[in-house]
Amino acid sequence: MSATPIVQSLKPIDHTTAEGAQKEILDKALKQVGFIPNMYANMANAPAVLSTYLHGYGLFRSESGLKSAEQEVVFLAVSQVNDCKYCTAAHSMIADKVSGVPADVLKAIREHEPIPDPKLAALHATVTEMVQTHGRPSQETVQSFLAAGYSERDLLYIVLAIAVKTLSNFSNHAFATELDEKFAAYKVA
Repeated sequence: MSATPIVQSLKPIDHTTAEGAQKEILDKALKQVGFIPNMYANMANAPAVLSTYLHGYGLFRSESGLKSAEQEVVFLAVSQVNDCKYCTAAHSMIADKVSGVPADVLKAIREHEPIPDPKLAALHATVTEMVQTHGRPSQETVQSFLAAGYSERDLLYIVLAIAVKTLSNFSNHAFATELDEKFAAYKVA
């Protein structure tokens, strides 16, 4: 993430003074997450962006059929390819504290090393290639993904996750979003 925000005049929306659509979407975010992450306060400048993010994120979490740890691997892969240090840190914390990603897998992902779990490695490789190729992974990658036990339907939910994470990754780039204290222990260089 660049140190200089692309967006210069917009500031994070303060939930306590927000009004109208900004207040409504921040109320929804607070109910879902329990606090207002800096990313959400920035995205609320365009309520449709935060609304779309929350809606798609919730659908991916609830409907994809991927296990919680697999979902984090997807979000981490997208965030790393998009070079979003904010989301990489946030999803590292969630992976470690909430989603049950094995410590050796999380370490490997964060350090760009081979992932020791073959199924999660196939998932990570597929997501990474999908982002890098703008949704056009090689047949070899898709076959490895399917051979690991995933389905073509899973590929569609990965497209949803990529869309959702791209919203947050690019918003964080635009604002040079400051990392929340909750994620500070997972900061990436």
